[in-house]
Amino acid sequence: MTSPRLVAKIESEKPTLRLAVLIDADNAQAAVIEGLLAEIARFGEATVKRIYGDFTAPTSASWKKVLHKYSIKPVQQFAYTIGKNATDSTLIIDAMDLLYTRKFDGFCLMTSDSDFTGLAVRIREEGLTVLGFGEQKTPEAFRNACHKFIFTEVLRPALEESELDGNADESKSSKKYKKSSEKDKTEDKKETFPTQFLLTALEQSSDDEGWAELGTFGSYLNKLQPDFDSRLYGYKKLSQLVKAKQDLFVTEERDVAGGTHKALYVRAK
Repeated sequence: MTSPRLVAKIESEKPTLRLAVLIDADNAQAAVIEGLLAEIARFGEATVKRIYGDFTAPTSASWKKVLHKYSIKPVQQFAYTIGKNATDSTLIIDAMDLLYTRKFDGFCLMTSDSDFTGLAVRIREEGLTVLGFGEQKTPEAFRNACHKFIFTEVLRPALEESELDGNADESKSSKKYKKSSEKDKTEDKKETFPTQFLLTALEQSSDDEGWAELGTFGSYLNKLQPDFDSRLYGYKKLSQLVKAKQDLFVTEERDVAGGTHKALYVRAK
């Protein structure tokens, strides 16, 4: 079941959770670190930031460039034996040590490796929030073990048109190809828009008249599918998605009792 504290944080602008951020350098990309930390800030404060890997290896060069900038503590782990991942063991041991300090409200695990499924489950058993971050290749078992799983593809910085000006032809071609590929992926996602999934979640979260408050609707979406993210379908927020899909939803803003702001309600069309 989704943590009540996590549900409260999804649409909130006041972070309250104390989070430990643990990054598996062997299964994560340095290019998304800025977006990752910005995303984590939506849920709470990253009081511990550690990254695990063999930073003597050439494959870790991209990480070494961002560790100091974002105050991430590197934990060096040499590969003692070929074919054995010592990094995973070190991260898991550290996570358990941090868990038993009782100083944290949740953990952010950045990895695309299913080996951390058991760790996510163990942390949840202690009543703490687990936020997962990984690529779309991340196995379903790990994604579902988290309260909320966010694909790192949506955290990549968008290429600006100005970046294409003044560069070499080869660089232009490469960037344009990347933009085209990203556009194609977005279009693919739109073709597989989860209509039935959204309508099912809306039905489960609605009142007798078929209306659901957006926060309640979002909570049910995450209970049913922790890796659901409106950004995968071209919308920054769930509110933008339901307003845009007028063929599926009807939206209505209502005054909040005792407040000055309005709440968004949604029902199936």
